[in-house]
Amino acid sequence: MDDMVPFASRDYCLYLSLLGFARGMDFLSTWIATPNLVLEGNPLAKKLGWRWGLLFNLVLVSVLALWPLSAIVVATASVLVAARNFQSAWLMHSLGEETYREWHVERVRETRVTLYLFCLAGNTLLTAGVGAALIYSSHLRLAPFAIGTGMVAYAVAVAFYTLLAIWRIHRAAKKLKTRQTPPPNGAQMRSEDKRLAPPEPVAVGVSAEDNPGDKIF
Repeated sequence: MDDMVPFASRDYCLYLSLLGFARGMDFLSTWIATPNLVLEGNPLAKKLGWRWGLLFNLVLVSVLALWPLSAIVVATASVLVAARNFQSAWLMHSLGEETYREWHVERVRETRVTLYLFCLAGNTLLTAGVGAALIYSSHLRLAPFAIGTGMVAYAVAVAFYTLLAIWRIHRAAKKLKTRQTPPPNGAQMRSEDKRLAPPEPVAVGVSAEDNPGDKIF
């Protein structure tokens, strides 16, 4: 099912075009939403940046196009990621990356964790369920099996990066709360302790790495 196609053959060019389109849509949706990658939820993509990220993806699609199954799986997941990005890209772009991040983080903090996780499960499990149904009914035929696998991979990626972002947000909030806790029984700090104490935080917020993960790739 995943036999290697000859390099530069007609099939290779077809899968290369498919991958190029899918990854291109992911790049375009990311650029519209967060041109400075402030809202990028994928740590690797944020670290690579635009230039190295583009080079990495060029090499990736050139290699993956040799294997039809891998090409269709990655293309399916990439198109779904791009569609998810485009859904909120206009809002991120109009508000600005920093403003949107602060607004979204506040909304996440004001929402019960159980409700947020329930909605995340509904989002990812329903998508993965459709993918699993495609895999089950494919009878190992290439296209439906690969598309179903791509949908499951997309759902897993959304769940992973969103949970990672939520964990970072709550970790940052916990650290900030610990730093702001006053001494027990209202005791006053000695002058030498005050000199050694860390400065008081000036604002409540999170770093760029603690974004709520609207962008996952």
